[in-house]
Amino acid sequence: MDFLDPQIEEYALKYTAAEPQLLQELNRETWQKVLIPRMLSGHMQGRFLSLISKLKQPENILEIGTYTGYSALCMAEGLPENGELHTIDINEELETMIRSYFAKSGFGDKLHLHIGNALEIIPTLNKTWDLVFIDADKNNYSNYFDLVIDSMNPGGIIIADNVLWSGKVLNESPENDVDTKALQAFNKKVMADPRVENQLLPIRDGLMVLRKI
Repeated sequence: MDFLDPQIEEYALKYTAAEPQLLQELNRETWQKVLIPRMLSGHMQGRFLSLISKLKQPENILEIGTYTGYSALCMAEGLPENGELHTIDINEELETMIRSYFAKSGFGDKLHLHIGNALEIIPTLNKTWDLVFIDADKNNYSNYFDLVIDSMNPGGIIIADNVLWSGKVLNESPENDVDTKALQAFNKKVMADPRVENQLLPIRDGLMVLRKI
């Protein structure tokens, strides 16, 4: 399904900052060569992630779910001189593509790609986070939140993608698929957590934006 009325999306993009050339190339190559290209953050969401990162100026960024590296490159735009971004993905087949775009980005040693299980990798990083982007397997969103929340600096931001799940979260049927149930549980969990303040934004497939109090 379309995330937004096509005419509204076209108008919104007309009045959104331009997509950088490297990201245009990555966007195009993803749609040409990679399975399920709609998983890409894309122009509108990418500029939002870039804007949040530039506003926050995060020293340490964690991304859970790299895909082809588009969202990582967007968030890297806000890194200060001493900043780092760590991104984790379980799919080793995309590693060569990701690293090639990271190398062309000019961010150099600030970008760290980890291939493997995020539930196992996150505890080994020993960082305190200023910005976290969750865009991986939906069944583990609550687990990822639990893993990072105590490592967030005060005022740190967590953004979780796909929390509207093409509208499926509106259906409270017990027959819902596993991912829908997991996202419903995640949305309810963070809403009830006194450690964060949150807003669900209907950008593309839904972004839950949380601020660590």
